[in-house]
Amino acid sequence: MLEIINLSSLPIFLLIFARVISFFVALPLFSYRTIPMTFKIGLSLFLSFIMLYTFDLSAISIDETFLFLLLKEIVIGLLIGLMAYIILSAVQIAGGFIDFQMGFAIANVIDPQTGAQSPLIGQYFYIIALLFLLSVNGHYLLIDGIFYSYQFIPIDAFVPFADGSIAEYVITIFNRMFVIAFQMAIPIVGCLFLVDVALGIIARTVPQLNVFVVGLPIKIFVSFVVLLFFLSLYMVLAKSLFELLFETMRRLMQLFGGA
Repeated sequence: MLEIINLSSLPIFLLIFARVISFFVALPLFSYRTIPMTFKIGLSLFLSFIMLYTFDLSAISIDETFLFLLLKEIVIGLLIGLMAYIILSAVQIAGGFIDFQMGFAIANVIDPQTGAQSPLIGQYFYIIALLFLLSVNGHYLLIDGIFYSYQFIPIDAFVPFADGSIAEYVITIFNRMFVIAFQMAIPIVGCLFLVDVALGIIARTVPQLNVFVVGLPIKIFVSFVVLLFFLSLYMVLAKSLFELLFETMRRLMQLFGGA
């Protein structure tokens, strides 16, 4: 009990709590508006208290470098969580490509989780991706990532932000994210392109037919049929997206740690 109220452990507890709470602020699934802030703070306090006694409690003291260490912990948590969020946004980008071809781009909905506008098919894909993430216990792996991040990024070490390797790696991940989004969208977008070609031929051969009236229902019907057939391919691509997510978090931690 005396160790629990020992004020010498307060500096290191604050550093741990800063990284954990900033990680949950930006992390997908945990950062949504529908999750109460009291739950986020309570979970962060609980995890920080668990991790506290894995450190040397007298290794950190409040001095002139403590503020810089605190800012470093906040930046690390935010960047790792933000990269995870950006990678999962590939699902909504793919849905945006599909909606543009289907004609659903004019009917965006407000995502209650984030408060931002989201395409219809993108929101559908995103919900399936989150359910798939929960079904394979991916949220446990995300928590494990912040728990074991101290093996790569020591709490008393400074991060080489001036090194260009971190920015270069982030740009590479952006490219891979767009490639996966394009792979998710290309089956439906390709089929809709063929439908547009067929409607163009019909418009030239049968001028009396108003293709603008019949084209939109046909494209919506074809989109749903193709989506039904390619849903299994989407799950495979979602699996590769999650593998990229965990690989990115691990590699980013290694870069932060100077590896």
